[in-house]
Amino acid sequence: MQRIETDICVIGAGSGGLSVAAGAAQMGARTVLIESHKMGGDCLNYGCVPSKALIASGKQAHALGHGQAYGVAKAEPQVDYAAAKDHVRDVIETIAPVDSQERFEGLGVQVIRDYARFISKTEVQAGDTVIAARRFVVATGSGPFVPPIEGLDSVTVHTNETIFELRERPEHLIVIGGGNIGMEMAQAHARLGSKVTVIEGQKALGKDDPELSAIVLDRLRAEGVEIVEGQEARRVTSEGGVTVETEGGSYTGSHLLVAVGRKVKVDDLGLEAAGVKYDRSGIRVGADLKSVSNKKVYAVGDVAGGLQFTHLAGYHAGIVVRSAVLGLPAKAKTAHIPWTTYTDPELAQVGLTEEQANKRYGKAAVTVVRAEYGENDRAVSERKTDGMLKVMVVRGKPVGASMVGAQAGELIGYWAMAIANGLRMTAISNTVLPYPTLSEINKKAASAYFSPKLFESDTVKRAVGLVQRWLP
Repeated sequence: MQRIETDICVIGAGSGGLSVAAGAAQMGARTVLIESHKMGGDCLNYGCVPSKALIASGKQAHALGHGQAYGVAKAEPQVDYAAAKDHVRDVIETIAPVDSQERFEGLGVQVIRDYARFISKTEVQAGDTVIAARRFVVATGSGPFVPPIEGLDSVTVHTNETIFELRERPEHLIVIGGGNIGMEMAQAHARLGSKVTVIEGQKALGKDDPELSAIVLDRLRAEGVEIVEGQEARRVTSEGGVTVETEGGSYTGSHLLVAVGRKVKVDDLGLEAAGVKYDRSGIRVGADLKSVSNKKVYAVGDVAGGLQFTHLAGYHAGIVVRSAVLGLPAKAKTAHIPWTTYTDPELAQVGLTEEQANKRYGKAAVTVVRAEYGENDRAVSERKTDGMLKVMVVRGKPVGASMVGAQAGELIGYWAMAIANGLRMTAISNTVLPYPTLSEINKKAASAYFSPKLFESDTVKRAVGLVQRWLP
Protein backbone atom coordinates (compact mmCIF):
# COMPACT_ATOMS: atom_id res chain seq x y z
CA MET A 1 0.00 0.00 0.00
CA GLN A 2 1.45 3.36 -1.06
CA ARG A 3 1.03 6.40 1.20
CA ILE A 4 1.03 10.05 0.12
CA GLU A 5 1.00 13.06 2.40
CA THR A 6 -0.22 16.28 0.85
CA ASP A 7 -1.71 19.68 1.61
CA ILE A 8 -4.87 19.52 -0.51
CA CYS A 9 -6.68 16.40 -1.73
CA VAL A 10 -9.46 17.02 -4.24
CA ILE A 11 -12.02 14.30 -4.99
CA GLY A 12 -13.65 14.81 -8.38
CA ALA A 13 -12.30 16.33 -11.59
CA GLY A 14 -15.32 18.33 -12.68
CA SER A 15 -15.45 22.11 -12.90
CA GLY A 16 -15.14 22.78 -9.18
CA GLY A 17 -12.50 20.16 -8.46
CA LEU A 18 -10.33 21.14 -11.41
CA SER A 19 -10.46 24.80 -10.45
CA VAL A 20 -9.42 24.07 -6.86
CA ALA A 21 -6.61 21.76 -7.97
CA ALA A 22 -5.25 24.22 -10.52
CA GLY A 23 -5.38 27.16 -8.13
CA ALA A 24 -3.87 25.28 -5.21
CA ALA A 25 -1.01 23.74 -7.19
CA GLN A 26 -0.08 26.97 -8.96
CA MET A 27 0.04 28.76 -5.61
CA GLY A 28 2.49 26.23 -4.26
CA ALA A 29 0.31 23.81 -2.27
CA ARG A 30 1.01 20.10 -2.62
CA THR A 31 -2.10 18.90 -4.43
CA VAL A 32 -3.58 15.49 -5.19
CA LEU A 33 -6.58 15.13 -7.53
CA ILE A 34 -8.57 11.89 -7.59
CA GLU A 35 -10.98 11.03 -10.42
CA SER A 36 -12.53 7.61 -11.04
CA HIS A 37 -14.18 8.42 -14.36
CA LYS A 38 -13.69 11.11 -17.02
CA MET A 39 -11.68 14.27 -16.54
CA GLY A 40 -13.90 17.31 -16.99
CA GLY A 41 -16.83 15.74 -15.19
CA ASP A 42 -20.45 16.02 -16.17
CA CYS A 43 -20.26 19.47 -17.75
CA LEU A 44 -17.68 18.59 -20.39
CA ASN A 45 -18.81 15.06 -21.15
CA TYR A 46 -22.58 14.93 -20.57
CA GLY A 47 -23.94 18.38 -19.79
CA CYS A 48 -23.17 21.97 -20.67
CA VAL A 49 -20.78 21.36 -23.56
CA PRO A 50 -22.53 18.59 -25.54
CA SER A 51 -25.97 20.10 -25.01
CA LYS A 52 -24.91 23.48 -26.37
CA ALA A 53 -23.23 21.79 -29.32
CA LEU A 54 -26.41 19.88 -30.19
CA ILE A 55 -28.46 23.06 -29.72
CA ALA A 56 -26.15 24.76 -32.23
CA SER A 57 -26.88 22.01 -34.78
CA GLY A 58 -30.60 22.49 -34.24
CA LYS A 59 -30.26 26.24 -34.64
CA GLN A 60 -28.52 25.81 -38.00
CA ALA A 61 -31.26 23.50 -39.24
CA HIS A 62 -33.96 25.89 -38.06
CA ALA A 63 -32.32 28.86 -39.80
CA LEU A 64 -32.41 27.12 -43.18
CA GLY A 65 -36.16 26.82 -43.02
CA HIS A 66 -36.88 30.34 -41.78
CA GLY A 67 -35.07 32.76 -44.05
CA GLN A 68 -38.01 34.28 -45.94
CA ALA A 69 -38.28 37.33 -43.69
CA TYR A 70 -34.65 38.18 -44.54
CA GLY A 71 -35.10 37.78 -48.29
CA VAL A 72 -33.61 34.29 -48.29
CA ALA A 73 -35.60 31.47 -49.87
CA LYS A 74 -36.77 28.74 -47.56
CA ALA A 75 -34.71 25.56 -47.78
CA GLU A 76 -35.60 22.20 -46.33
CA PRO A 77 -32.74 21.18 -44.03
CA GLN A 78 -31.20 17.78 -44.73
CA VAL A 79 -30.33 16.68 -41.23
CA ASP A 80 -27.72 13.98 -40.67
CA TYR A 81 -28.33 13.18 -37.01
CA ALA A 82 -25.22 11.03 -36.69
CA ALA A 83 -23.12 13.85 -38.17
CA ALA A 84 -24.65 16.24 -35.63
CA LYS A 85 -23.45 13.86 -32.92
CA ASP A 86 -20.02 13.86 -34.59
CA HIS A 87 -20.08 17.64 -34.17
CA VAL A 88 -20.92 17.17 -30.48
CA ARG A 89 -18.04 14.73 -30.05
CA ASP A 90 -15.61 17.03 -31.87
CA VAL A 91 -16.55 19.94 -29.58
CA ILE A 92 -15.92 17.79 -26.50
CA GLU A 93 -12.58 16.58 -27.86
CA THR A 94 -11.53 20.14 -28.70
CA ILE A 95 -12.15 21.34 -25.15
CA ALA A 96 -10.94 18.17 -23.39
CA PRO A 97 -7.19 18.99 -23.37
CA VAL A 98 -7.91 21.94 -21.05
CA ASP A 99 -9.29 19.47 -18.49
CA SER A 100 -6.88 16.64 -19.22
CA GLN A 101 -4.73 14.69 -16.79
CA GLU A 102 -1.64 15.72 -18.72
CA ARG A 103 -2.37 19.42 -18.33
CA PHE A 104 -2.95 19.15 -14.61
CA GLU A 105 0.14 17.07 -14.08
CA GLY A 106 1.97 19.82 -15.93
CA LEU A 107 0.64 22.26 -13.35
CA GLY A 108 2.13 20.15 -10.60
CA VAL A 109 -0.99 18.23 -9.56
CA GLN A 110 -0.62 14.55 -8.73
CA VAL A 111 -3.57 12.87 -10.48
CA ILE A 112 -4.87 9.49 -9.35
CA ARG A 113 -7.42 7.74 -11.58
CA ASP A 114 -9.33 5.59 -9.12
CA TYR A 115 -12.33 5.67 -6.81
CA ALA A 116 -11.81 7.58 -3.54
CA ARG A 117 -13.19 6.62 -0.17
CA PHE A 118 -12.54 8.16 3.25
CA ILE A 119 -11.04 5.74 5.74
CA SER A 120 -10.60 8.27 8.55
CA LYS A 121 -11.07 11.95 9.26
CA THR A 122 -7.71 12.72 7.68
CA GLU A 123 -7.24 9.94 5.11
CA VAL A 124 -8.69 8.79 1.81
CA GLN A 125 -7.93 5.56 0.01
CA ALA A 126 -7.88 5.37 -3.79
CA GLY A 127 -6.99 1.92 -5.10
CA ASP A 128 -3.75 0.86 -3.44
CA THR A 129 -2.90 4.42 -2.34
CA VAL A 130 -3.71 6.13 0.94
CA ILE A 131 -3.71 9.91 0.83
CA ALA A 132 -3.32 11.84 4.08
CA ALA A 133 -4.12 15.52 3.61
CA ARG A 134 -4.38 18.70 5.62
CA ARG A 135 -7.58 19.59 3.75
CA PHE A 136 -9.98 17.63 1.55
CA VAL A 137 -12.29 19.05 -1.11
CA VAL A 138 -15.23 16.89 -2.17
CA ALA A 139 -16.27 17.85 -5.71
CA THR A 140 -18.07 14.73 -6.87
CA GLY A 141 -20.98 16.58 -8.48
CA SER A 142 -24.27 14.94 -9.36
CA GLY A 143 -25.83 12.57 -11.84
CA PRO A 144 -29.25 12.21 -13.44
CA PHE A 145 -32.05 11.20 -11.11
CA VAL A 146 -34.25 8.44 -12.50
CA PRO A 147 -37.53 8.29 -10.55
CA PRO A 148 -39.14 4.99 -9.55
CA ILE A 149 -41.84 5.00 -12.23
CA GLU A 150 -43.63 1.72 -12.70
CA GLY A 151 -42.39 -0.14 -15.77
CA LEU A 152 -39.43 2.15 -16.40
CA ASP A 153 -37.06 -0.81 -16.23
CA SER A 154 -38.87 -2.43 -19.17
CA VAL A 155 -37.73 0.16 -21.73
CA THR A 156 -34.52 1.85 -22.79
CA VAL A 157 -34.16 5.00 -20.71
CA HIS A 158 -31.95 7.83 -21.91
CA THR A 159 -30.58 10.51 -19.61
CA ASN A 160 -28.13 13.31 -20.31
CA GLU A 161 -25.39 10.70 -19.80
CA THR A 162 -26.52 8.60 -22.79
CA ILE A 163 -28.55 10.82 -25.14
CA PHE A 164 -25.45 12.31 -26.76
CA GLU A 165 -24.19 8.86 -27.72
CA LEU A 166 -27.41 8.07 -29.61
CA ARG A 167 -26.64 7.90 -33.33
CA GLU A 168 -30.10 7.25 -34.74
CA ARG A 169 -32.48 10.20 -34.74
CA PRO A 170 -35.54 9.51 -32.60
CA GLU A 171 -38.70 9.45 -34.67
CA HIS A 172 -40.69 10.61 -31.63
CA LEU A 173 -38.84 11.58 -28.47
CA ILE A 174 -40.80 11.49 -25.21
CA VAL A 175 -39.21 13.70 -22.55
CA ILE A 176 -40.21 13.26 -18.91
CA GLY A 177 -39.32 16.53 -17.21
CA GLY A 178 -39.95 20.12 -18.26
CA GLY A 179 -36.97 21.80 -16.63
CA ASN A 180 -34.07 23.40 -18.42
CA ILE A 181 -32.44 20.15 -19.61
CA GLY A 182 -35.73 18.72 -20.84
CA MET A 183 -36.77 21.85 -22.71
CA GLU A 184 -33.36 22.40 -24.27
CA MET A 185 -33.24 18.85 -25.59
CA ALA A 186 -36.87 19.02 -26.70
CA GLN A 187 -36.29 22.05 -28.93
CA ALA A 188 -32.96 20.78 -30.26
CA HIS A 189 -34.47 17.46 -31.31
CA ALA A 190 -37.57 19.08 -32.79
CA ARG A 191 -35.34 21.29 -34.94
CA LEU A 192 -33.34 18.25 -36.02
CA GLY A 193 -36.49 16.57 -37.28
CA SER A 194 -37.88 14.55 -34.38
CA LYS A 195 -41.41 14.73 -33.13
CA VAL A 196 -41.22 15.65 -29.43
CA THR A 197 -43.57 15.38 -26.46
CA VAL A 198 -42.63 16.79 -23.06
CA ILE A 199 -44.45 15.54 -19.96
CA GLU A 200 -44.12 17.68 -16.82
CA GLY A 201 -45.82 16.91 -13.52
CA GLN A 202 -46.10 20.56 -12.54
CA LYS A 203 -45.27 23.68 -14.60
CA ALA A 204 -42.68 23.60 -17.35
CA LEU A 205 -39.74 25.91 -16.60
CA GLY A 206 -41.37 26.40 -13.23
CA LYS A 207 -38.37 27.89 -11.43
CA ASP A 208 -38.34 30.96 -13.70
CA ASP A 209 -40.58 34.00 -13.95
CA PRO A 210 -43.87 32.64 -15.37
CA GLU A 211 -44.43 35.69 -17.59
CA LEU A 212 -41.10 35.16 -19.26
CA SER A 213 -41.11 31.35 -19.38
CA ALA A 214 -44.47 31.55 -21.18
CA ILE A 215 -42.69 33.24 -24.10
CA VAL A 216 -40.30 30.28 -24.38
CA LEU A 217 -43.06 27.70 -24.10
CA ASP A 218 -45.14 29.47 -26.76
CA ARG A 219 -42.14 29.37 -29.12
CA LEU A 220 -41.55 25.68 -28.53
CA ARG A 221 -45.19 24.87 -29.11
CA ALA A 222 -45.12 26.94 -32.30
CA GLU A 223 -42.18 24.82 -33.45
CA GLY A 224 -44.22 21.66 -32.93
CA VAL A 225 -43.18 20.54 -29.45
CA GLU A 226 -46.09 19.07 -27.50
CA ILE A 227 -45.86 20.21 -23.88
CA VAL A 228 -48.06 18.42 -21.36
CA GLU A 229 -48.15 20.15 -17.97
CA GLY A 230 -49.64 19.13 -14.64
CA GLN A 231 -49.50 15.41 -15.41
CA GLU A 232 -47.07 13.12 -13.63
CA ALA A 233 -45.76 10.04 -15.40
CA ARG A 234 -47.38 7.11 -13.58
CA ARG A 235 -46.45 4.10 -15.69
CA VAL A 236 -44.24 3.23 -18.66
CA THR A 237 -44.75 0.33 -21.07
CA SER A 238 -43.05 -0.87 -24.24
CA GLU A 239 -46.29 -0.94 -26.22
CA GLY A 240 -45.80 0.57 -29.66
CA GLY A 241 -42.28 1.65 -28.73
CA VAL A 242 -42.42 3.61 -25.48
CA THR A 243 -45.72 4.60 -23.88
CA VAL A 244 -45.90 6.91 -20.89
CA GLU A 245 -49.16 6.86 -19.00
CA THR A 246 -50.31 9.80 -16.86
CA GLU A 247 -53.50 10.51 -14.99
CA GLY A 248 -54.62 12.55 -18.00
CA GLY A 249 -53.78 10.19 -20.84
CA SER A 250 -51.02 8.19 -22.51
CA TYR A 251 -48.28 9.29 -24.89
CA THR A 252 -46.39 6.98 -27.22
CA GLY A 253 -43.05 7.58 -28.88
CA SER A 254 -39.95 5.79 -30.13
CA HIS A 255 -37.42 6.97 -27.52
CA LEU A 256 -37.54 8.13 -23.91
CA LEU A 257 -35.45 10.81 -22.23
CA VAL A 258 -35.75 11.26 -18.46
CA ALA A 259 -34.77 14.74 -17.27
CA VAL A 260 -36.49 15.26 -13.94
CA GLY A 261 -33.56 16.43 -11.86
CA ARG A 262 -30.19 15.57 -10.40
CA LYS A 263 -28.94 13.33 -7.60
CA VAL A 264 -25.78 14.36 -5.75
CA LYS A 265 -22.97 11.81 -5.57
CA VAL A 266 -22.32 11.13 -1.90
CA ASP A 267 -22.83 7.36 -1.75
CA ASP A 268 -19.83 5.10 -1.09
CA LEU A 269 -17.51 8.01 -0.26
CA GLY A 270 -17.05 6.76 3.28
CA LEU A 271 -18.25 10.06 4.68
CA GLU A 272 -19.22 8.34 7.92
CA ALA A 273 -15.58 7.38 8.49
CA ALA A 274 -14.62 11.02 8.01
CA GLY A 275 -17.29 12.21 10.44
CA VAL A 276 -18.92 14.23 7.65
CA LYS A 277 -22.65 14.82 7.95
CA TYR A 278 -24.70 14.63 4.77
CA ASP A 279 -28.16 13.96 3.42
CA ARG A 280 -29.70 13.40 -0.01
CA SER A 281 -29.16 17.05 -0.95
CA GLY A 282 -25.42 16.82 -0.28
CA ILE A 283 -22.78 17.43 2.34
CA ARG A 284 -23.92 19.76 5.09
CA VAL A 285 -21.68 22.80 4.92
CA GLY A 286 -21.62 26.33 6.29
CA ALA A 287 -21.25 29.52 4.28
CA ASP A 288 -17.50 28.86 4.27
CA LEU A 289 -18.18 25.56 2.43
CA LYS A 290 -16.60 23.57 5.27
CA SER A 291 -18.35 20.48 6.56
CA VAL A 292 -20.29 21.37 9.69
CA SER A 293 -18.86 18.27 11.38
CA ASN A 294 -15.30 18.02 10.02
CA LYS A 295 -13.59 21.33 9.33
CA LYS A 296 -10.86 19.65 7.31
CA VAL A 297 -13.39 18.74 4.63
CA TYR A 298 -14.85 21.19 2.12
CA ALA A 299 -17.56 20.61 -0.49
CA VAL A 300 -18.00 22.53 -3.74
CA GLY A 301 -20.55 22.52 -6.54
CA ASP A 302 -23.59 20.26 -6.62
CA VAL A 303 -22.45 18.14 -3.68
CA ALA A 304 -22.47 21.23 -1.44
CA GLY A 305 -26.27 21.40 -1.81
CA GLY A 306 -28.22 24.33 -3.21
CA LEU A 307 -28.00 25.51 -6.81
CA GLN A 308 -26.54 23.09 -9.35
CA PHE A 309 -24.59 25.00 -11.99
CA THR A 310 -21.11 24.62 -13.41
CA HIS A 311 -20.32 28.28 -12.88
CA LEU A 312 -21.40 28.01 -9.23
CA ALA A 313 -18.88 25.19 -8.77
CA GLY A 314 -16.19 27.43 -10.24
CA TYR A 315 -17.20 30.22 -7.85
CA HIS A 316 -17.11 27.79 -4.93
CA ALA A 317 -13.59 26.80 -5.98
CA GLY A 318 -12.43 30.38 -5.58
CA ILE A 319 -13.88 30.48 -2.07
CA VAL A 320 -12.10 27.25 -1.10
CA VAL A 321 -8.75 28.31 -2.55
CA ARG A 322 -8.94 31.54 -0.58
CA SER A 323 -9.72 29.62 2.62
CA ALA A 324 -7.85 26.30 2.34
CA VAL A 325 -4.78 27.53 0.46
CA LEU A 326 -4.33 31.13 1.57
CA GLY A 327 -5.90 30.80 5.01
CA LEU A 328 -8.13 33.82 4.47
CA PRO A 329 -11.78 34.12 5.55
CA ALA A 330 -14.21 33.53 2.71
CA LYS A 331 -17.92 32.82 2.48
CA ALA A 332 -20.09 31.80 -0.45
CA LYS A 333 -23.23 33.71 -1.41
CA THR A 334 -25.93 32.93 -3.95
CA ALA A 335 -27.75 36.23 -4.58
CA HIS A 336 -25.47 37.09 -7.51
CA ILE A 337 -25.43 33.67 -9.20
CA PRO A 338 -27.10 33.76 -12.65
CA TRP A 339 -28.49 30.90 -14.69
CA THR A 340 -29.66 30.44 -18.26
CA THR A 341 -31.86 28.00 -20.10
CA TYR A 342 -30.41 27.80 -23.63
CA THR A 343 -33.59 27.47 -25.56
CA ASP A 344 -34.36 29.87 -28.41
CA PRO A 345 -35.20 32.40 -27.09
CA GLU A 346 -32.91 32.06 -24.09
CA LEU A 347 -34.26 32.43 -20.57
CA ALA A 348 -31.98 33.93 -17.92
CA GLN A 349 -32.23 34.91 -14.26
CA VAL A 350 -30.05 36.45 -11.57
CA GLY A 351 -31.08 37.37 -8.05
CA LEU A 352 -34.73 37.56 -7.12
CA THR A 353 -37.70 37.15 -9.43
CA GLU A 354 -40.52 39.66 -9.21
CA GLU A 355 -42.52 37.34 -6.93
CA GLN A 356 -39.54 36.67 -4.68
CA ALA A 357 -38.63 40.37 -4.43
CA ASN A 358 -42.19 41.30 -3.47
CA LYS A 359 -42.21 38.63 -0.75
CA ARG A 360 -38.86 39.66 0.68
CA TYR A 361 -39.14 43.45 0.59
CA GLY A 362 -42.89 44.06 0.26
CA LYS A 363 -44.53 45.01 -3.00
CA ALA A 364 -44.56 48.72 -2.16
CA ALA A 365 -40.77 48.77 -1.79
CA VAL A 366 -40.05 47.07 -5.12
CA THR A 367 -39.92 48.92 -8.42
CA VAL A 368 -40.15 46.64 -11.45
CA VAL A 369 -38.81 48.18 -14.66
CA ARG A 370 -39.14 46.63 -18.08
CA ALA A 371 -37.47 46.82 -21.46
CA GLU A 372 -38.86 45.12 -24.56
CA TYR A 373 -36.80 43.51 -27.29
CA GLY A 374 -39.30 44.96 -29.74
CA GLU A 375 -38.06 48.45 -28.82
CA ASN A 376 -34.40 47.60 -29.46
CA ASP A 377 -33.16 48.55 -32.92
CA ARG A 378 -30.69 45.67 -33.21
CA ALA A 379 -33.36 43.15 -32.25
CA VAL A 380 -35.73 44.68 -34.81
CA SER A 381 -33.07 44.58 -37.56
CA GLU A 382 -32.46 40.88 -36.91
CA ARG A 383 -36.17 40.10 -36.37
CA LYS A 384 -35.48 38.80 -32.86
CA THR A 385 -38.10 40.84 -31.09
CA ASP A 386 -39.61 38.09 -28.93
CA GLY A 387 -38.37 38.91 -25.48
CA MET A 388 -38.17 41.30 -22.59
CA LEU A 389 -36.18 42.24 -19.50
CA LYS A 390 -37.55 42.82 -16.01
CA VAL A 391 -35.37 44.35 -13.31
CA MET A 392 -36.44 44.41 -9.66
CA VAL A 393 -35.10 47.50 -7.89
CA VAL A 394 -35.08 48.32 -4.17
CA ARG A 395 -33.81 51.70 -2.99
CA GLY A 396 -31.96 52.35 -6.21
CA LYS A 397 -30.21 48.98 -6.40
CA PRO A 398 -31.14 45.97 -8.55
CA VAL A 399 -31.96 42.90 -6.48
CA GLY A 400 -32.93 40.69 -9.40
CA ALA A 401 -33.23 40.55 -13.16
CA SER A 402 -35.29 38.22 -15.34
CA MET A 403 -34.72 38.10 -19.08
CA VAL A 404 -35.99 36.21 -22.08
CA GLY A 405 -34.80 36.76 -25.63
CA ALA A 406 -31.86 36.48 -27.98
CA GLN A 407 -28.53 36.18 -26.11
CA ALA A 408 -30.21 36.62 -22.74
CA GLY A 409 -27.50 34.44 -21.21
CA GLU A 410 -24.88 36.95 -22.33
CA LEU A 411 -26.87 40.06 -21.41
CA ILE A 412 -27.77 38.91 -17.89
CA GLY A 413 -24.09 39.38 -17.04
CA TYR A 414 -24.65 43.14 -16.62
CA TRP A 415 -27.04 42.50 -13.78
CA ALA A 416 -24.96 39.71 -12.24
CA MET A 417 -22.06 42.16 -12.04
CA ALA A 418 -24.27 44.92 -10.61
CA ILE A 419 -25.75 42.69 -7.91
CA ALA A 420 -22.39 41.09 -7.03
CA ASN A 421 -20.80 44.49 -6.52
CA GLY A 422 -23.73 46.33 -4.95
CA LEU A 423 -23.96 48.78 -7.85
CA ARG A 424 -26.81 51.22 -8.20
CA MET A 425 -28.98 51.70 -11.28
CA THR A 426 -26.89 54.77 -12.11
CA ALA A 427 -23.96 52.46 -12.92
CA ILE A 428 -25.98 51.05 -15.82
CA SER A 429 -27.55 54.31 -16.94
CA ASN A 430 -24.16 56.06 -16.96
CA THR A 431 -22.63 53.39 -19.21
CA VAL A 432 -22.30 54.34 -22.88
CA LEU A 433 -22.93 51.35 -25.14
CA PRO A 434 -22.31 50.94 -28.88
CA TYR A 435 -25.31 51.38 -31.15
CA PRO A 436 -27.04 49.28 -32.28
CA THR A 437 -26.54 46.39 -29.88
CA LEU A 438 -28.81 44.12 -27.90
CA SER A 439 -26.98 45.26 -24.77
CA GLU A 440 -28.84 48.56 -25.01
CA ILE A 441 -31.82 46.67 -23.59
CA ASN A 442 -30.08 46.81 -20.22
CA LYS A 443 -29.60 50.56 -20.42
CA LYS A 444 -33.20 50.93 -21.55
CA ALA A 445 -34.30 49.28 -18.31
CA ALA A 446 -32.14 51.67 -16.29
CA SER A 447 -33.64 54.60 -18.16
CA ALA A 448 -37.11 53.26 -17.44
CA TYR A 449 -36.27 53.38 -13.75
CA PHE A 450 -35.18 57.03 -13.80
CA SER A 451 -37.68 58.38 -16.36
CA PRO A 452 -40.60 58.84 -13.93
CA LYS A 453 -38.33 60.64 -11.50
CA LEU A 454 -37.10 63.01 -14.21
CA PHE A 455 -40.01 63.48 -16.59
CA GLU A 456 -43.09 62.99 -14.42
CA SER A 457 -41.99 64.93 -11.35
CA ASP A 458 -43.62 68.32 -10.68
CA THR A 459 -40.68 69.18 -8.44
CA VAL A 460 -38.22 68.65 -11.28
CA LYS A 461 -40.35 70.68 -13.64
CA ARG A 462 -40.55 73.59 -11.17
CA ALA A 463 -36.79 73.43 -10.65
CA VAL A 464 -36.16 73.49 -14.40
CA GLY A 465 -38.49 76.47 -14.73
CA LEU A 466 -36.48 78.39 -12.13
CA VAL A 467 -33.18 77.45 -13.77
CA GLN A 468 -34.39 78.58 -17.16
CA ARG A 469 -35.44 81.97 -15.78
CA TRP A 470 -32.11 82.57 -14.07
CA LEU A 471 -29.79 81.25 -16.78
CA PRO A 472 -28.11 84.12 -18.70
